[in-house]
Amino acid sequence: MTLPYRTVTTRSLPATSVLVLSLAALAALCVAQRIPMADTLVYRAEGAAVANGTDIYGFTVTNWRLPATYPPFAAILFVPTTWLPVAALKVVFVAGNALLLALLVRLSCRFAGLPASAPAVLAATAVGLWLEPVFQTLVFGQINLALVCLVLWDLSRPDDAVGKGFALGIAAGVKLTPVVFVVLLLITGRRRGGLTALASLAGTVLLGALVLPEASADFWTRRIFETDRVGKAWIIENQSLQGLFARVLHRAEPGAVWAAVALLTAVAALWTARRAPYRWAVLAVAYAALLVSPISWSHHWVWCVPLLAVLIAEGRRGTAALMAVVFLARTMWLVPHAGDLDLRLQWWQQPLASPYAPLGLAVLGIAALRARDGGDGGLPVQRGAGATGAAADTGAVR
Repeated sequence: MTLPYRTVTTRSLPATSVLVLSLAALAALCVAQRIPMADTLVYRAEGAAVANGTDIYGFTVTNWRLPATYPPFAAILFVPTTWLPVAALKVVFVAGNALLLALLVRLSCRFAGLPASAPAVLAATAVGLWLEPVFQTLVFGQINLALVCLVLWDLSRPDDAVGKGFALGIAAGVKLTPVVFVVLLLITGRRRGGLTALASLAGTVLLGALVLPEASADFWTRRIFETDRVGKAWIIENQSLQGLFARVLHRAEPGAVWAAVALLTAVAALWTARRAPYRWAVLAVAYAALLVSPISWSHHWVWCVPLLAVLIAEGRRGTAALMAVVFLARTMWLVPHAGDLDLRLQWWQQPLASPYAPLGLAVLGIAALRARDGGDGGLPVQRGAGATGAAADTGAVR
């Protein structure tokens, strides 16, 4: 009975060693560079505001004067961050994000239909730490990995699973952008899951209103519309279509040009999601949200992990390798970006400054081709004898 255990352990040793080295290198870099983890400090300040009864949206922290931008429900969840000293909290966030990356790798394999053996997950995690969106998530102490795990886990569940949509609603209650996946559930006929997600989201809003009535009124009537509160759209960290057009046009506000392209992108993504196989429908909506959002910081693009898993599962290894190179290259950090230099880039610097938006459009293109080739039409996947081979292609976990 001990032989399988020893076999698995022996096979995992090389991957475990690589992961340990990768984590050690990451830790050494964090210490050497004194990584500020600014977003973690914002979360802690939000939690402290809740605990002390002060204004959640009236402060800024760090040298970058970062404000709170999430709904009051998120601030309530951040209260435990005040229970630890800042140094210990940073360690917890780094370790937690590393564990969440391993979970995301496993969920991505499951979502894509790949075997999730221990050596494969360990090796992929070791490499994944250095993907620019993942690395930036750790550097800033962000919660992107936690939100993607919630969303991907929920969307990968069978359509008749109890409570499907609940975790998605919680993710949307913390940060509003996952709401787009509620639309995906509804337009693909998964109404029960979509309505559950909406009810869950409404619960987070209600809880925020009960605990923090003044902050809730402030957020939902005023702060939610202050898009400039998040940051400047034209800086290279913003890899959305608005950021791309601002830099290409050398205008801080690209205005109607960006709005028109964003609208066309959103419509195309929804059309594609309605017709593509489920895996590609999810990716189409995820990448459309990143493209259309006014601000999509580079660390928001952690959806690169499930994308690479799906490409590998479908035998598109060359495409997967090319996209992995883009996410590893960090070209946006090679161009001048101090002050307003982002708005004065030369034409040949533009592709380096905006690598993710064209990649996102390429993902939508692949999803559209999969829809044209014939998907499941976006119909719900049910468990039981009625499931067909076409339904199995949707990527629902069985």
